[in-house]
Amino acid sequence: MTRLACAYARSAGLELLPPLLHRVGLTVRDIDDEGVRLPVKAQIDCLNALAQALDDRLLGFHVALDMDLRRTGFLYYAAASSDVLASALRGIVRYSAILNEGIRLKVDCGETLRVGFGYTGVSRLSDRHQIEAWTGAIVRVCRDISGRELQPTAVRIMHPRIAESGVLDNFFGRAVEFSADRDEVVFTAEAAKLPIVNADHYLNRLVTGYGEDFLSRRKSRSAGIRADVENAIGALLPHGRTQLAGVARKLGLTPRTLRRKLAAEGVTFAGILEDLRVVMAQHYLAEQDLPISRIAWLLGYTEVSAFSHAFRRWTGRTPRADRSRRQRPRSTPQPRRRQVAR
Repeated sequence: MTRLACAYARSAGLELLPPLLHRVGLTVRDIDDEGVRLPVKAQIDCLNALAQALDDRLLGFHVALDMDLRRTGFLYYAAASSDVLASALRGIVRYSAILNEGIRLKVDCGETLRVGFGYTGVSRLSDRHQIEAWTGAIVRVCRDISGRELQPTAVRIMHPRIAESGVLDNFFGRAVEFSADRDEVVFTAEAAKLPIVNADHYLNRLVTGYGEDFLSRRKSRSAGIRADVENAIGALLPHGRTQLAGVARKLGLTPRTLRRKLAAEGVTFAGILEDLRVVMAQHYLAEQDLPISRIAWLLGYTEVSAFSHAFRRWTGRTPRADRSRRQRPRSTPQPRRRQVAR
């Protein structure tokens, strides 16, 4: 997705790509050499920086609509050669780590067909563009390989709605539920049985054999607990359930085990909660159309005054003063944005 976004930015007329990549710890060579694995945090930071440079608040989603699905290579062909949609999605879930180790997918075929997204080793709430790209790309793939104009019965996204989010509603064919407690796309149970138009048993056996070989040789790497705690907190913040016991339960741990794991990394639950609120407050305040009362709720405050008091303690400024400081003049010419075929 990062490489596709850089290609999109170049086609849109962005000329200052090298210094932008340098700011997020990447180089043009990293982008051009597909053999180089890009750190997950650098990917998210890169998409955020590109979105700001292009003045495109839906950059990830636009890239997902514009991309040639075959650019995902192995992952696309594993899905497109499957027999039915449920099998195709299970293949995407199983082999998605080959393309991106930071996002874990989960598929559930029961009363509905659900595709869920989780983050590992990086904070979910630092990202808007990758998750909107993933949700858009998953629906595009399902439509492409089934030959049906599938519409999800529900789309849930954890970050808040912005003014431009109506474009996502139009694409999915229904209002997206923003500020949700999870990221997922839901289809009817009947969709799971839809046949794949280009099903190829021999090709599927070949590509999945490659995938299994890759997974068997990949060394497992354990990430720290902090990012998992941040992601669990992020899902609970707007609902005012950010106690350690609730987060431990969400992670499948006892409160004592969670405290021990955090202590081993030299952090505390209270410290992570406050650090996350500081970062997310500044992130949300950059969204000029997001009311401060809404930001307070997203951060788990029942009163705007409590949020304002905390923010002044963190920064020495009120939220409103901080937002005013961030406002940029809109008269600067923006790079040409390529029209996306729908």
